Amino acid sequence: MKCVDDFRLRFGKREVVPIIIGGMGVDISSRELAWEAARLGGIGHISDAMLPTVTDRLDKTKFVSHKQKQYKLNIEKTDKSIVQFDLAQVAESTRLHVSKTMEAKRGDGMIFVNCMEKLTMNNPRETLKVRLASSLDAGIDGITLSAGLHFGSFGLMEDHPRFRDAKLGIIVSSVRALQIFLRKNAKLNRLPDYIIIEGPLAGGHLGFGLDWAKYDLQTIVNEIAAYLAGENLSIPLVAAGGIFTGSDAVSFLEHGASAVQVATRFTITNECGLPTDVKQEYFKANESEIEVNTTSPTGYPMRMLSNTPAIGSGIRPGCESYGYLLDGNGGCAYINSYNREVEAHPNDKNVVVMDKTCLCTHMRNFNCWTCGHYTYRLKDTTRQNPDGSYQLLTAEHVFRDYQFSVNNQIALPE
Repeated sequence: MKCVDDFRLRFGKREVVPIIIGGMGVDISSRELAWEAARLGGIGHISDAMLPTVTDRLDKTKFVSHKQKQYKLNIEKTDKSIVQFDLAQVAESTRLHVSKTMEAKRGDGMIFVNCMEKLTMNNPRETLKVRLASSLDAGIDGITLSAGLHFGSFGLMEDHPRFRDAKLGIIVSSVRALQIFLRKNAKLNRLPDYIIIEGPLAGGHLGFGLDWAKYDLQTIVNEIAAYLAGENLSIPLVAAGGIFTGSDAVSFLEHGASAVQVATRFTITNECGLPTDVKQEYFKANESEIEVNTTSPTGYPMRMLSNTPAIGSGIRPGCESYGYLLDGNGGCAYINSYNREVEAHPNDKNVVVMDKTCLCTHMRNFNCWTCGHYTYRLKDTTRQNPDGSYQLLTAEHVFRDYQFSVNNQIALPE
């Protein structure tokens, strides 16, 4: 009976363990988690989501306070179109985070950065170009293009000296999305080095509508594999979303995938960037408490715990400090919903906004508890302490369990 360790993900002559830890934004996929994945021979992700905010916390930079002071006179205004990011600071924070991560990397594995297109930052093209170039400058092994179709992202990197050196991959949820991406980028003569196929059971933002339950990851993998074969293209496919055991992973590795991307089981490890009390909320979750809703201002459905504090919170938009989801006109779906509720309840000290959430502020404060479909099974992967809390795991324990387990078994900690 095979285990994940019987397979390898190959990039030319280089081989790695076919386990990729997914890119969970705002430092949930921490440096420490990425370091462990690389040390153990796999691939870890960090994220460039809200990096000026993250580096303020990790590296004592002052990017947020600088931006807030610059736009403090705009805080009470409903129009956020003047709020702009300093591109030099975006570049500096990205290079700082990536370089510190890469300098401390050990082992034979790799570290990629997850780059969200939907982080539009009131200047979608230029801020994205700066983030991509700065990650390449800082020596990242690879970039995973996520949260968007990224039709123009390869073009933003084509002049960089590492454009054909670094590993570049995309996340898709359908064969059609892949077809359009390849057609849009055909003139660059640069194929993606890997394709992550994210299914309907994934955590956070989904590439499906609210009819997500109609779709099946293996079916999509099969469709994309058949399309690539028909085009005589050989690109490693990475299955993602709902892969909870090593046996789940083996099933995909035996049927068209070259690797798997996993994240849910790493959310409750010591190395994950979530606060300990939030990790305990993940352990306690029941299946009925995991929902897919449309509260994200990005327009994508998002899976989260139903008791997440972000749902229904009517906090004032913090764009002068954050503003990562402002579109090119300085707009955001949450701002529209917040202003609507304030206008409807002019005498209320606090308003309730149910249809959208201020994702920037809540993600920064770890109050938006996005999760994978099988989060309710996390309690079965560990032991309960005498006080009722659950024992946190090490990233190495979870990684090795994926790598060597068989028969859908899950190794409990000692």
